[in-house]
Amino acid sequence: MRARLRRWRRIAALIGALALCLPLHLLWRAMRRRSPWPPRFLGMAARAVGARVRIAGRPMAGDVFFVANHVSWIDILAMGGATGTAFVSHDGVAGWPVIGWLAAQNNTIFIARDRRVNVGGQLDQLRAALAGHQPVTLFPEGTTNDARTLLPFKPALLAVMLPPPRAVVIQPVHIDYGAPGPDIAWFGAEPAGANAKRLLERPGALPVTLRFLEPFDPAEFPDRKALAAETQRRVAASMATVASPFTDATCPV
Repeated sequence: MRARLRRWRRIAALIGALALCLPLHLLWRAMRRRSPWPPRFLGMAARAVGARVRIAGRPMAGDVFFVANHVSWIDILAMGGATGTAFVSHDGVAGWPVIGWLAAQNNTIFIARDRRVNVGGQLDQLRAALAGHQPVTLFPEGTTNDARTLLPFKPALLAVMLPPPRAVVIQPVHIDYGAPGPDIAWFGAEPAGANAKRLLERPGALPVTLRFLEPFDPAEFPDRKALAAETQRRVAASMATVASPFTDATCPV
């Protein structure tokens, strides 16, 4: 019973955040102004579902391509709320009721990961977003993982940085849930609804530390495979050295 009440309380908080932010977002859009409301909603949504987001390091602003490990759908709420980034997502999300439309409001770049023949068009979409000074986040594992290991970083979309459409840096990000990470991770055959229910019923707050690692110039690397390997190496090194999300100086979002 407590778990069910907790779930509905969090759903109500999500609906409240949407009811506050969506009309203002649509008003900004109607005035043809860049809307600040999608990242504000994502930050509120992260808190509504129990996440307590902290930042370690200094996130770059504007001309940056964030490359991060991927553990949970909460990653999107945390990263979007903290940085105002858009995301690269598989095109199946575009068809999800409500969620697909909301993702589009945050300038999500939908790609077909299983159709290699369309990589050129996907790169053009990414270049257009980066050329407009929109921070973009890529989860190059291609799926969520168990929070303890990394899957190989797929290099295909990192080709957008060779050469970059403007002076854009790559900033690796280690999304760190600490000890609860394996318990909240969404991987394997768990259905989306079951994972959402489990996380919404989870007792207590969920610490999430966004570890922004040292950015680097992609021009220093010869090809997309080298970029993928270097980014994975940096995220893996952070995962190997961090035992707790609160062992270093962090600041709350």
